[in-house]
Amino acid sequence: MEHLQNDLLLRAARGEQVERVPVWMMRQAGRILAEYRAVRAKAGSFIKLATTPELAAEVTIQPVDILGVDAAIIFSDILVVPEAMGLPYIMEEKVGPIFPTTIQSMADVEQLLVPDPHEKLAYVIDAIKIVKQELNGRVPLIGFAGAPFTLLCYMIEGKGSKTFSKAKKALYSEEVLSHALLQKITDTTIAYLKAQIAAGANIVQIFDSWAGILSPEQYRTYSLPYIAQICDAITEVPVTVFAKGAFFAREDMGKLNCETIGLDWNMDIAESRRLIGNSKTLQGNLDPCVLYASYDEIKKHTITIIEQFGTQRYIANLGHGVYPDTDPDKVKCFIDTVKGYGL
Repeated sequence: MEHLQNDLLLRAARGEQVERVPVWMMRQAGRILAEYRAVRAKAGSFIKLATTPELAAEVTIQPVDILGVDAAIIFSDILVVPEAMGLPYIMEEKVGPIFPTTIQSMADVEQLLVPDPHEKLAYVIDAIKIVKQELNGRVPLIGFAGAPFTLLCYMIEGKGSKTFSKAKKALYSEEVLSHALLQKITDTTIAYLKAQIAAGANIVQIFDSWAGILSPEQYRTYSLPYIAQICDAITEVPVTVFAKGAFFAREDMGKLNCETIGLDWNMDIAESRRLIGNSKTLQGNLDPCVLYASYDEIKKHTITIIEQFGTQRYIANLGHGVYPDTDPDKVKCFIDTVKGYGL
């Protein structure tokens, strides 16, 4: 077992006693930091940054040094998985990810690989190894992957969308194709997360970013069973599931074989605890827009959510990624407020 100087996050995830609430933020390694923007400019493009282990490692560690968060999360993208499977994407400034080729037929699904992560995703694994060396046990490292349904959305739609109607159309009209694609993504994701863990990730998070576009029945058919497979397969470290917008699935999530459930800011805290039960740690769920408010307001809102969640079985975070134009000092105010709570 690796010795960590600060293992608050892992203890909170496992439901062990903690002396204070751990805190980190989704998208903490990113455009809020001038230091990140400098490395990003040096890399030339987002994809170059994500695929260059030394640079990805550098921006992974920045928030630990600059913001004082209780964990690092490996700098990467959920779309590296479809790319490794044989569906490359490009990142267009101000537009987001675009897949020049999309999945349109069963033949397309059959052509996809279930790749060896050490081969096709070696740059992520290498970045993790560098981060582990440089962090030197200061804080845990979070590994992550996109949930199968969220990846299916991009692989069929070809780009971001408000409705993902093309992807949803497939669920209704191409059931066999949808399940075959989800299974291939699931198999790839399990191998990928296990490789991240072997390289040093202390905890992993599954991001189901587009969960909220499904009906409860479709979510139970096309998302939960595949997330459950991943949770069942990852036995080495704690697992966090964050399904944005899936307020209707909280009770089902309480039954997943994972340690932590992430909540977005639309999910009422007391109601979530009742639906999910006491055997899981909860993570979240400050509205990222609170960080545009005054310092006093940020402190007030942060204290309110800690009081609602309680200090045990809780990991402080935002209800989604921090927005790129947020003032880092405001971010620090949130983090410092959590760290100072009750002390």
